[in-house]
Amino acid sequence: MNGLMMTGSLLISSILKHAARFNADVEIVSRKTEGGIHRYTFSDAAKRSCQLANALKRLGVEKGDRIATLGWNNFRHLEIYYAVSGSGAICHTINPRLFMEQIAYIIGHAEDKWVFVDITFVPMLEKLADQLSSVQGYVIMTDRKHMPDTSLENVLCFEELIVNEASHFEWPELDEKTASSLCYTSGTTGNPKGVLYSHRSTILHAYASCMKDTLGLSCMDVVMPVVPMFHVNAWGIPYSALMTGSKLVLPGSDMDGASLYQMINDEGVTVTAGVPTIWSGLLAYLEKNNLNLNDLQRVIVGGSACPEVMITTFSERYNVDTTHAWGMTETSPIGTVNTMTTATLALSAPERLAIKAKQGRPVFGVDIKIVDDDLNELPRNGRAFGHLKICGPWVCSEYYKSDSQDGHEEQGWFSTGDVATIDENSYMKITDRSKDVIKSGGEWISSIDIENVAVAHPNVIEAAVISKPDERWGERPVLFLVTKAASELSEQEILNFCAGKIAKWSMPDEVVFINELPHTATGKILKMKLREDYMEKHYG
Repeated sequence: MNGLMMTGSLLISSILKHAARFNADVEIVSRKTEGGIHRYTFSDAAKRSCQLANALKRLGVEKGDRIATLGWNNFRHLEIYYAVSGSGAICHTINPRLFMEQIAYIIGHAEDKWVFVDITFVPMLEKLADQLSSVQGYVIMTDRKHMPDTSLENVLCFEELIVNEASHFEWPELDEKTASSLCYTSGTTGNPKGVLYSHRSTILHAYASCMKDTLGLSCMDVVMPVVPMFHVNAWGIPYSALMTGSKLVLPGSDMDGASLYQMINDEGVTVTAGVPTIWSGLLAYLEKNNLNLNDLQRVIVGGSACPEVMITTFSERYNVDTTHAWGMTETSPIGTVNTMTTATLALSAPERLAIKAKQGRPVFGVDIKIVDDDLNELPRNGRAFGHLKICGPWVCSEYYKSDSQDGHEEQGWFSTGDVATIDENSYMKITDRSKDVIKSGGEWISSIDIENVAVAHPNVIEAAVISKPDERWGERPVLFLVTKAASELSEQEILNFCAGKIAKWSMPDEVVFINELPHTATGKILKMKLREDYMEKHYG
């Protein structure tokens, strides 16, 4: 017997319709790529998304066509999100920080039909144009006044494309399993892999992200996603903000501390989200200029481990709560979020800090486990290290246009490539990437633990740990440090600082001072490059 309830597909267009109907006057504030601030409402955004959907139809875009974007966090990019997916096509957000050959590969692999591009990235596409055989044309995300001269062929101006279109569009009733958007992994090894989201997975992820123990968004919030819209759909915030009626602030391309502070302060931002390197820049700017954060309540940190010193600085100096989260492109991305429980709130302050430094507990809808090399599940005692696996309705079941079973070897589970622990209260902690974990004398050493201790030193900006071969122990850790200007930090001083904070057998054998660490396209430290350079220098 079935329940006697109405049915209807979970569709991205339904978010836009709801926002326009019930939160019509809520504001979207955007820093424009051309300069200046743009303001309008949810109702305005819905009308312009309809205009764009009509324009796409006129251009011959059909259901299932891939439409690419190379854009910053701004109002036009938001309209593309809804117009493309809502009309039945697939919104393919491309990370412009990838290597040029990776961008060419991704556009070719996805067979993108049109590319929407911010003026910043036009020169990049000009260099790649002769390799982009699937692309029929380009839409530059600006008005006629700011249109650049370009060698690209079949170029349209965004504002001219939509200006004469009707502000109503009959959004199609799609099957909720219809593909909605496409993101590619950063591809640190091999070519980037495509993750194809559905309307259903996107809506369920947005629902989950709004829960109080997740991102906790509401109509009382002003939310600013600093995480780029080209990186896992800005962690779903462009959907969850319109779903809840949160005022949405889009910071554009300016990610420096001064620009972020201005947007946070001027717009009364209460919640923001981004990677640790972004918040390091903001904190440095606040400290240098003796500034406060008057309205900000919560910072969501993901992408890489958040150092304990960052958590305490936000809390003790600015009265801002830091929420650690974990996920990846393959998980839409939210998998775990670190919110406190009644049991963990009863702990001492140092114990609570240790808990907050973990990546958190699973969000309803997903499950996680850790396994050994033989796929045996390991105990959840906070001590056992294992390979982290995840499953759920917004976790990818296979990669787009790929015959590889990479990550999907065990039926119903995705292998994340992370090594983690899970404690008795279900808090998960990433201890390393599987490829980065250091195996020394039969013990696993967490490079992340060493890095978090090192960056707590007041003269350290960034830290990275890799392994070097050792005849006796197999592998030993090497610590790379980027220090503040004019710092005369010595190897012995940093080792003394780490002593007592990590196990003796985890102490680095060597400390290397470096001007800059290599990073991936998503801002993560590229340890593979560090390892290659170190091995070439010391072992030929």
